[in-house]
Amino acid sequence: MKTDWKRLGIAVAVPLAAGGLSALLTKDSMILFEAVNKPPLSPPMWLFPVVWSILYILMGVAVYLVWVSDKPKRKKEIAFVYYAIQLAFNFGWSIIFFEISEYLAALIWLCILWFFILLTTIQFFSIDKRSGWLMIPYLLWVVFAGYLNYGVYILN
Repeated sequence: MKTDWKRLGIAVAVPLAAGGLSALLTKDSMILFEAVNKPPLSPPMWLFPVVWSILYILMGVAVYLVWVSDKPKRKKEIAFVYYAIQLAFNFGWSIIFFEISEYLAALIWLCILWFFILLTTIQFFSIDKRSGWLMIPYLLWVVFAGYLNYGVYILN
């Protein structure tokens, strides 16, 4: 299969742009976050943008594989809807957690986000197994983020 570089670029740019905008909107709050009590296993702050950038790229490649798949259009549309919903929840979590500092609300939001990532991953697996596998690190990272979110909620 020949790579459609324009579609791949768009597919990767969308989640990177969503994550970048979210980071831009919460950048001042990230500095304040340094002062909150964090649970054990909390990684250094510099690691978060690195991990999220990798996850957004993997997500973009995954959605690209779905986009160029020869599966029925309706099946792909359903996958795209779940993908868009999880991306919107992903964007919103940073605002709730960092900007508003509502840690319990952020944890609930994160659980809903995880559910939509799972639905997206299931849809992606049914269209192109590679795209499903590319979503697994994201699912696992959000579980870890849930642990961190819960810890911050309990400790603060």
